[in-house]
Amino acid sequence: MPGGEISVTPPSVAHPTAETNENDEAWVWGQIKAEARRDADSEPALASYLYSTILSHSSLARSLSFHLGNKLCSSTLLSTLLYDLFLNIISSDSSLRAAVVADLRAARVRDPACVSFSHCLLNYKGFLACQSHRVAHKLWNQDRRPLALALHSRISDVFAVDIHPAARIGKGILFDHATGVVIGETAVIGDNCSILHHVTLGGTGKAGGDRHPKVGDGVLIGAGATVLGNVRIGDGAKIGAGSVVLIDVPARTTAVGNPARLVGGKEKPSQNADVPGESMDHTSFISEWSDYII
Repeated sequence: MPGGEISVTPPSVAHPTAETNENDEAWVWGQIKAEARRDADSEPALASYLYSTILSHSSLARSLSFHLGNKLCSSTLLSTLLYDLFLNIISSDSSLRAAVVADLRAARVRDPACVSFSHCLLNYKGFLACQSHRVAHKLWNQDRRPLALALHSRISDVFAVDIHPAARIGKGILFDHATGVVIGETAVIGDNCSILHHVTLGGTGKAGGDRHPKVGDGVLIGAGATVLGNVRIGDGAKIGAGSVVLIDVPARTTAVGNPARLVGGKEKPSQNADVPGESMDHTSFISEWSDYII
C-alpha cells in the first residue's frame, strides 16, 4: 500500500467457517507483524521489546500467550508456566482464537485512539483482560477451578478488571479503558458489545443462583453504569453513562438515569436506528431525554 500504510479491514466474508476464521486470523497476524516491523524501524528503543513479544513468534496464539504470561506472572506464578497454560488452551480452541481476532478488530474499528492492531495487542488492558478471562473461563468449565480463580485474581490485580471466571462473554467485545469493570459470576454478554470503564454487572445481595445481568448482542454500556440483578438488556440497547439499571431494557431502546428510564417513555420508547455496540454513539438521545443546557 502507498506510504507504508497498513490496512484495517480484511477481505469480507459472508458466512464465516473454520477455514475463513483461520484465514482471518492469518490476515490479522500478518498486519500485526507488519505494524511491529514498522514501529521497530521508527522507534529503535522498542525494537527488542517488539521482537521478543511479536516478531519472534510464529503465530498470534504464541505472541498473545507470551505477552499475557509476562503481564500476569508473579514471584510464585511463573511466566513460563503461564505461557504454556495460555498456549495450550488458545491453540487448541479455534472458537477462542476467532474471538481474539474479533476483539482485536472491535478495538481497531470502534476506538479512534487505537492506532493499530499491535497497539491493541500490546497495550489495551481491556483486550488483555478479556483474553485472559477467556482462558480462565475455559479452565472453570474444565473443573480446574482453583487455577481459574487464581488467574482471575491476577487479572484483577494487574488490569483492574474483575470478571468472574464463570461469566460468559461473546466475541467482538470492546472493554474501552476498562478500569474498574466488574462482571459477576452468572453474567452473560453477547457478541459485538462495547462496555466502558467502571461498569458493574452485579447482583443485588447475598443470594446465590442465577443473579447477574444478561446482555444481548450489539449493546453499548456507558462509563460508570451499573446493572444489577438477573435482568435482560435486549439486543442493540444502549445504557447511558452513570445509569443504574434494575429492570429489563427492551431491545434497541436507550435507558438513562438513576434509576434508569427509557428514552421516549415506557409505552413508546425511542428505537435505536443503529447498533450502539458497534457505532459507539453515546449521546444522540440527549435532545429527546432532556432539555438540559449549559
